[in-house]
Amino acid sequence: MYDLVIRNGTVVDGSGLPSYKADIAISGNRIAKIGRVAEKGKKEVNAAGKVVSPGFIDPHTHFDAQLLWDGYAKPALSHGVTTIVPGNCSLSLAPLKEKHRMKLVGMFNQIEEMPLKAFKEGVVWDWETFSEYITRIRKGLAINVAPLVGHSVIRLWVMGDAAMERTANADEIAGMQAVLRECLDAGAIGLSTSYVDMDETLQPVPSRYADADEVDALASVLGEYGRILQIVPEFYDPDLTIARLDQLAELSLKYSIPTTFSPLFVNADNVEAVDRVMARVDEQFARGARVWPQVQTRPIDISFCFAVPSLMFIRLASWYKIMRFGTPEQIMAAFSDAETRKKLVAEAEQFPIWPILRLRAVNSEANQKYVGKTLGEIAVMRGTTAIDAMIDLSLEEKLDAHFMAASMGHNSDEKVSSMLKHPRVHIGASDGGAHILSFSTYGDTGYLFGHFVRNLKAMSLEEAVKKVTSDTAAIWGIPERGLIRAGYIADLVIFDPSTIDRGEEVYVQDVPGDGSRYVRDARGVDTVVVGGGVAWTAKKGYAKDTRGQILPGIEADARSLEVA
Repeated sequence: MYDLVIRNGTVVDGSGLPSYKADIAISGNRIAKIGRVAEKGKKEVNAAGKVVSPGFIDPHTHFDAQLLWDGYAKPALSHGVTTIVPGNCSLSLAPLKEKHRMKLVGMFNQIEEMPLKAFKEGVVWDWETFSEYITRIRKGLAINVAPLVGHSVIRLWVMGDAAMERTANADEIAGMQAVLRECLDAGAIGLSTSYVDMDETLQPVPSRYADADEVDALASVLGEYGRILQIVPEFYDPDLTIARLDQLAELSLKYSIPTTFSPLFVNADNVEAVDRVMARVDEQFARGARVWPQVQTRPIDISFCFAVPSLMFIRLASWYKIMRFGTPEQIMAAFSDAETRKKLVAEAEQFPIWPILRLRAVNSEANQKYVGKTLGEIAVMRGTTAIDAMIDLSLEEKLDAHFMAASMGHNSDEKVSSMLKHPRVHIGASDGGAHILSFSTYGDTGYLFGHFVRNLKAMSLEEAVKKVTSDTAAIWGIPERGLIRAGYIADLVIFDPSTIDRGEEVYVQDVPGDGSRYVRDARGVDTVVVGGGVAWTAKKGYAKDTRGQILPGIEADARSLEVA
């Protein structure tokens, strides 16, 4: 008798080959048989009319903190994501000495827009080393985690405060190499760094003080292990992006490592720039380098209110300074002061986006009539301008008026489709777990299958599954996953190809410290299997027991699962 048998499904096995009808039998945490299974299972799932595919792999997330209070990485797991890669953009929660904890919290707050209160009330700091952090998150883990270690925290560990001031000397670089080896031995799948991010004081993050010799030395360690290097380039400048791409290519060739950079967006004003970047990617792959650009599936939507800082205003220095460093009372005072307000309005007028922004939510009854309308429409109703309407509503709602800039970029179906289909494009950049008050980072896979596969028919179901399963596993060096093969780990998703999608973006209060975030529910996903156990079903929700693993290592786990 098998532990689990999935019957009558259409298998899309992750290889890109045509789908076929078959049963799948699972023993312990591995796939035991694919075909017609006569034997019974202790648990059986009828997948008739549905697709059975490998679990989806999300290679760019920031679930580092959420995993401390939520080992399911909700709601990512319910969308069919069975493996996540946290620790991107030079930031991970380990290795980290006690004296630098609040510094890292500040960077997560600034760069990934994670609330300070969530760290204060949701995190018990009982680790320092990477190994200790892995031990901490392993308990109660329901999703697989392939963690990167952040370059910025390695610099802080070795150099202390000097990491935020200067380049490293030879001894310090050697120290960083030793720490990186310790992290890779403990389970890190690679190293992340950033050339663009700023800390909570709007100064460069520690990784940006590294010179080429330091990055080369760390890449040499990755070469010892065959592990990946992830970077955030100066994505706003195509020439700088191409320069970083070339740098990655040389490191890839020199040390025989995979590299990846993210994000790569296509907007109305940068189509030619993206084409240049992709042409250089093709050139470098032709040389034998591995430089994978990460492209997200969804358009760029940004929500904001003035109660918290928003990267929406990062290019408006006066606005962002007030939001970043001002108290709510100071922000309201600035909006109320005629001279300050005049300067703010003048600065904002250089961007013509304000009339198309929509009001998402307010608390007062008097302003409910404006919810759902654009600022342009509200301005007409009030006899004012869009910018002034935004400021006035914010004052009236004590900064708790919520606005949305919808589909601001990456919204050309034709161009995005061509990028996603490109053989050297890596689907990722979801940012799961981050920017929780700016946009929902969940449902990118549902949007891939619903919008690009089913609606646009821009790629086949088999092509899309391959992109987010076996391709990702191969790029990141994740063994025995990403394909439905006998002997492979049983990470599987059962979904309805006629309905799979992402739900509407909703505002929920489920973050420690009474915090809120935007999420999307899964649509069309029936069952998610992690390590051979049913981890989530559309009917019963999340399982009580857990089978998540720290990758790339394989941890056998044949425990039975009781579904809640």
